Amino acid sequence: MNKILKKYLILLVIGLVVPMRIGAADHAVILQYHLFGSGLPPSTSVTIERFKEQLEALKENNSIVWPLAEIISYLKQGKSLPDMCVGITIDDAYRSVFEKAYPLLVEYNFPATVFVATEVVDMKLKTYLSWDQMREMSEHGITFASHSHRHAYMIRRQKNESMAEWESGVKEDIITSIKRLEAELDTRVDLFAYPYGEYNTRLKEIIEELDLVAFGQQSGAIWSGSDFTALPRFPVSGKYSEIKSFRTKIRSLPLPVISEEPESPILLSGNRPPVLRLMLKSGDYIPGSIACYVSGQGKVDIKWIDKENNIFEAAAKEPLPKGRSRYNFTAAHKDGGRYYWYSHLWITLHPQ
Repeated sequence: MNKILKKYLILLVIGLVVPMRIGAADHAVILQYHLFGSGLPPSTSVTIERFKEQLEALKENNSIVWPLAEIISYLKQGKSLPDMCVGITIDDAYRSVFEKAYPLLVEYNFPATVFVATEVVDMKLKTYLSWDQMREMSEHGITFASHSHRHAYMIRRQKNESMAEWESGVKEDIITSIKRLEAELDTRVDLFAYPYGEYNTRLKEIIEELDLVAFGQQSGAIWSGSDFTALPRFPVSGKYSEIKSFRTKIRSLPLPVISEEPESPILLSGNRPPVLRLMLKSGDYIPGSIACYVSGQGKVDIKWIDKENNIFEAAAKEPLPKGRSRYNFTAAHKDGGRYYWYSHLWITLHPQ
């Protein structure tokens, strides 16, 4: 029996494969920011004018902005969230968060979570938040979580580094950051964001062993069936900050992927374009509207393997370049006006 179909039948027996509907409210959209202000790297920054426009859009859309930890708790417990539920996250803990974003978040009474790389904070670099600033922000709806200690490319082993040495180093780095946050801010830390959004199968296992919930940088909404070791977030800075697309993102729904092959995002350079096979839970998406867009290559064809069980494949037209790429899937809702979304990360490495 096909592996992906076998998994579907198991889920069916235990009652997890039921139609997904908007009214179920078992989903949320998580937004991702880095820097705030003008004259900053365009790929990771948003102007204050645009940020305020986005916050106003959340208000006008009747979005319910919840603390990230509360969203995760509800999803993991199977409790209903309000529709249009949104979480705000900010990576790296740059000082512009305190100077530019924090006053607006307080003004709109929106909570947010900042993922902190603790080494630069301990070094007292002026471009990053200080512990005192974080303590002040903690009193006004801002929470803090781990973004590692050194903010290194965590999946990339050093030359001649053994697997055991790599695992030990990764664990030590994550635990160091958590201990520093808990000691300075008197808070429990159980959320983590991968530096650069990069992870592999073993790093996800380590996250699970440490009893953490982790976030990447691939796009999409989250739901109760998501992989809690690699949750997606919508980047809303730089070229992704345009208000029209922002309104679409905050209204988006999770394309309910219940199985994918391969699960690992790691590729070796020179390999043929990877084929990704997905199986979806039934729901209110239009199967014929499912589309796949490959980073740098545009739209590619969908190949249906089993329409009755919602199984299909997609592949890039050309080999993927070195570094991070994505297969982004969208589908229209049957009632129109909202879109389902799913993104699969690929990381192409040179063979060691």
